[in-house]
Amino acid sequence: MVTFTRTEVQDALAHRFLRYSAISSQSDASASSIPTSPGQWELARLLRDELTEAGASDVHLSETCVLTARIPSNLPQGQKAPALGFCTHLDTVDVSLSPDVHARVIDYTGGDICLNQTHDIWLRESEHPAIARYVGDRILVTDGTSVLGADDKAGVASVMEAAVRLLAADAADPDSAEPHGDIYLSFVPDEEIGLLGVRTMDLARFPVDYAFTLDSCELGEIVQATFNAGHAHITIQGVTAHPMNAKNILVNPILLAHDFVAQLDRNQTPERTEGREGYLWVNGMTGNQSTATIDISIRDHDRAGYERKKQYLLESAMRLQGENPRAQVNIDISDIYSNIEDAKTNENVVATQRLRDAFAELEIEPIDLAMRGGTDGSWLSSQGIFTPNFFTGAHNFHSNCEFLPLSSFEKSYQVVRALMSYQDGE
Repeated sequence: MVTFTRTEVQDALAHRFLRYSAISSQSDASASSIPTSPGQWELARLLRDELTEAGASDVHLSETCVLTARIPSNLPQGQKAPALGFCTHLDTVDVSLSPDVHARVIDYTGGDICLNQTHDIWLRESEHPAIARYVGDRILVTDGTSVLGADDKAGVASVMEAAVRLLAADAADPDSAEPHGDIYLSFVPDEEIGLLGVRTMDLARFPVDYAFTLDSCELGEIVQATFNAGHAHITIQGVTAHPMNAKNILVNPILLAHDFVAQLDRNQTPERTEGREGYLWVNGMTGNQSTATIDISIRDHDRAGYERKKQYLLESAMRLQGENPRAQVNIDISDIYSNIEDAKTNENVVATQRLRDAFAELEIEPIDLAMRGGTDGSWLSSQGIFTPNFFTGAHNFHSNCEFLPLSSFEKSYQVVRALMSYQDGE
């Protein structure tokens, strides 16, 4: 018989997660305002009210749905500690699944998990072998019709649970409460569609020495390296003509778009790269008789490699234009976020050391990961706030087979509490 471990903290985290995940807050890349979905407002207002009730200071919800708050230092007068921050995001990702999350906790005894009997949706151990590690654990899963949304509502739940408990302890007995410096909290919208929300944050409300995001996967992951990310949009204007007299007149923009894509290196695509290898990802094309468009994601951990990829696309567009002078080829390249690693200095690397110390204290084996993606910390780091990232405990992000073991969830929460604590020598 499998025996299941159950702790009060796990129950509290699961309850908080289920409440938050029940609010549909999927971001919408087609929307023109921030936040891009009404559910993000609903979640932000709920968090605002919970923080206010718990006694947080400077609770503020901006016109772009950025929620910030402060847990005031309780250190004796004259004693100081670095001001630290936590940043998590309100939205869940759109991967063409339902925006509505119906999560539940199961006791995992091993083997395959039937997520949805009606629709015959399964989490198969053969396809997701990591699940076998968690026999005897309680696990948060979906009903198979949506992502779980641990990215990032597990991060939101861990930070909120830690904040509310710390505020309660400060209020109950100030003289014996756990010592800590100023702690700033931020909850931002629309991370999943280009870090749109964090870019609107008033950094005067987040005056930290360094910060942390909780926006990663399995137990132990530490991220202090992310992609440099950009986007290229190519527009090709052709020349229309009736096929009966099209010779030497018609310029087919769809074929020119094909020619552009054919210039790209097929070995520098997401499906053929890994680790720190960058790529160009053609992830959108439209076309008709007069106009064609191409959308390309540009990714590279190495800044020089990233700039070379942008230059290659510019030169490819110029070459296509030169070969087809009667067409109009335009390319627009925009930067989205930068590599956290590039913002690391001898002074702010203390943030990563604090993480490693917390892991050691909690007997968590660190897994250093160069993330093939980005976090809100990518933008914050580029603004001078070094912001490494660590695990929530979940697996299979952006999938209907996403799952979150409560033992790992609890460890993520414990890391938050350890980071919040004052350390001798600060």
